[in-house]
Amino acid sequence: MPSRSSRNEYNGVLDEISKAIIEQLQQDGRRAYGTIGKAVGLSEAAVRQRVQKLVDSGVIQIVAVTDPLEVGFARQAMIGIKATGDLEPIADALTDMGEVDYVVITAGSFDLIAEVVCESDEHLLDVLSKRIRSIPGVTSTESFVYLKLCKQTYSWGVR
Repeated sequence: MPSRSSRNEYNGVLDEISKAIIEQLQQDGRRAYGTIGKAVGLSEAAVRQRVQKLVDSGVIQIVAVTDPLEVGFARQAMIGIKATGDLEPIADALTDMGEVDYVVITAGSFDLIAEVVCESDEHLLDVLSKRIRSIPGVTSTESFVYLKLCKQTYSWGVR
């Protein structure tokens, strides 16, 4: 994913055509550029160029989202992390871990929250005890183990 500094191209402002393209891709990430072009009034080549620009700038990612249980990851958890000092290096260390798929710096009870996807309880224990808790600045963690995922969506649209 591009660095935060490379995301400045749009400065939080997308034109209506880019928003319409994003909405088309949120409905079906495999939708053909020609089909999208017809819906938004652009040629296939123009849509391809816009999508590439949106990807390169970090506005969108086009990925296959899997069900972790179906691909061998039996344990998911959200980890609340309390820390001291600069939070950015801690967030960077979490981001570098393959098991971590979501990291945010927060305000509230926890300084950071990370979602982890592991193969087993033993794997989760290893990630938590030996890796996350060993990051300099981490003072404590609280684990929220998923029992059942009731909703996960990425179709919140654009404003």
